[in-house]
Amino acid sequence: MSDDVRWHPGEVERFDREAITGGTGCTIWLTGLSGSGKSTIAHRCEASLISQGRSAYTLDGDNIRHGLNQDLGFGPTDRTENVRRVGEVARLMADAGMVVLAPLISPYASGREQVRSLHSAAGLSFYEVHVATPLDVCEQRDTKGFYAKARAGEIAEFTGISAPYEEPTAPDLRVDTSTMSIDDAIAAVLSLIG
Repeated sequence: MSDDVRWHPGEVERFDREAITGGTGCTIWLTGLSGSGKSTIAHRCEASLISQGRSAYTLDGDNIRHGLNQDLGFGPTDRTENVRRVGEVARLMADAGMVVLAPLISPYASGREQVRSLHSAAGLSFYEVHVATPLDVCEQRDTKGFYAKARAGEIAEFTGISAPYEEPTAPDLRVDTSTMSIDDAIAAVLSLIG
């Protein structure tokens, strides 16, 4: 970035925005394999928060790739950039007082840590949720048909099959949708923010 580009502070403080949005902004980052339940949990959490009068939004990884990240592929460099961009947007939205839910595979620990650090530097809460549904269960679900294609060699660099997934070593929460109900997983996620 050029030294000529400087951050322009606004006239509205974070606490003023939070008074309007109904609570403190934060990001809940859901990471896990394809088919683990990340998006289902995130969208249901968003609906619950909205019904309680909280300002919330889901930055769904698939949806983001239809717009902001449509120029990115699925190799390691593009996956890292995907996480970075979504992390930047999540930080801005959390600063605006929203509860941001970000269900992304986000396979690399370094990318997730970069997003956590971005939030920490801004004084914003960041919660990493590992949706730790086992690979065999995700493959059985295969709602998008991706695992079958990856096993057949039709999809290169597919996380969990032909590309790595670095499991979080110390997430704020770990849920497994093969052993707990979606409702219990949602309750556990929402308990992070009270």
